[in-house]
Amino acid sequence: MLKKQSAGLVLWGAILFVAWNALLLLFFWTRPAPGRPPSDGALDDDPAGLTREVIRLAEDAELELERQRGLLQQIREHHARWSRRGRGRRPTAAPPGPPRAPASAPPAAIAVLVIACDRSTVRRCLDKLLRYRPSAERFPILVSQDCGHEETARVIASYGSAVTHLRQPDLSSIAVPPEHRKFQGYYRIARHYRWALGQVFRRFGFPAAVVVEDDLEVAPDFFEYFEATYPLLRADPTLWCVSAWNDNGKEQMVDAGRPELLYRTDFFPGLGWLLLAELWAELEPKWPRAFWDDWMRRPEQRQGRACVRPEVSRTMTFGRKGVSHGQFFDQHLKFIKLNQHFVPFTRLDLSYLRRDAYDRAFLARVYGAPLLQVEKVRTSERGELGEVRVQYTGRDSFKAFAKALGVMDDLKSGVPRAGYRGIVSFLFRGRRVHLAPPQTWHGYDPSWN
Repeated sequence: MLKKQSAGLVLWGAILFVAWNALLLLFFWTRPAPGRPPSDGALDDDPAGLTREVIRLAEDAELELERQRGLLQQIREHHARWSRRGRGRRPTAAPPGPPRAPASAPPAAIAVLVIACDRSTVRRCLDKLLRYRPSAERFPILVSQDCGHEETARVIASYGSAVTHLRQPDLSSIAVPPEHRKFQGYYRIARHYRWALGQVFRRFGFPAAVVVEDDLEVAPDFFEYFEATYPLLRADPTLWCVSAWNDNGKEQMVDAGRPELLYRTDFFPGLGWLLLAELWAELEPKWPRAFWDDWMRRPEQRQGRACVRPEVSRTMTFGRKGVSHGQFFDQHLKFIKLNQHFVPFTRLDLSYLRRDAYDRAFLARVYGAPLLQVEKVRTSERGELGEVRVQYTGRDSFKAFAKALGVMDDLKSGVPRAGYRGIVSFLFRGRRVHLAPPQTWHGYDPSWN
């Protein structure tokens, strides 16, 4: 039926085309020349004028025919388009609109997994997550609760459908070696992490997750940061996580005016971190019974891979109460600065964080910085140098210099906190300092603990 209609339309178009051109030719041959009234026999007495008039009429006719050919071509194109669209379609269907550019694939949904236990103050964590979350579809929040604490459960339930409340079913005691009796809390945490991550990746099938503990408060650009770094994590096999945390992120040690600065680090920071489902498939079969974060920092898990971390942290902890009994919180954690300036990371080019490009630029900057003794840094000598390097040569000198300069001096499997290729970068009294090994550095020594 559609083909018959299209053929009839073309036939009528052709008839109109021929009739229109016949009328045009009749009009051109009978109309007077411009500016002259019609006069019987006027052109017969002027052969040159007759020639000019014939030429003019021919040119006018040619222009009009060109316009008509364009009209006929449009009729043909419409016929061809309707014929293609008509195949397999009902004749009553309305013709579609103009072709559109192909839509880009929607961004992947990244689960936000909140690990909870017996802190009813989880409300502070959830309130900030929900306040800053740009999309419930792109960032679904799952709260996994251990411990069976009813007050905490009521707080989580009060958020209704805004979050998904999961309850870890195994609340039994865990048999631990006698010397680890006081560390049973770390065994429970490892068991909970394994169960909760299994839910995220195997039950719900998310491609990636950001893990947040119930005592963390997030920055305004927390989601923007992870949305921008997710493609980088997926594309670069030398990365295995993105963290929101800077272990040396105290206010006086970071450049708060440059919150867009990001770094690679060989140290697994945790405290708000993004991982892919593929990494969980690798880690789950060998997941430890306790001390999971230090286990992640061992070379057999890290396998030479790095994490991305910010200059200014995108999380801060308010949880003094915990398995560490608050000692680490009072000495260090409560001083970490939380970023308050929104950085549009998704509009920035983060390709500089790929290993080859990063190593070239970062190492050139560090080892191009003037070498200065630690005491001269402490006394602010050579103040004209805005960036300097302090060199350590072994475990003991690293710990001594780190303590003198106020950075974290502990090492896990030989890796310093926030370190990359043995280098720890920070601000000291407004000056950028790189605490670095010699340029001939050959790798970490796991015995440095």
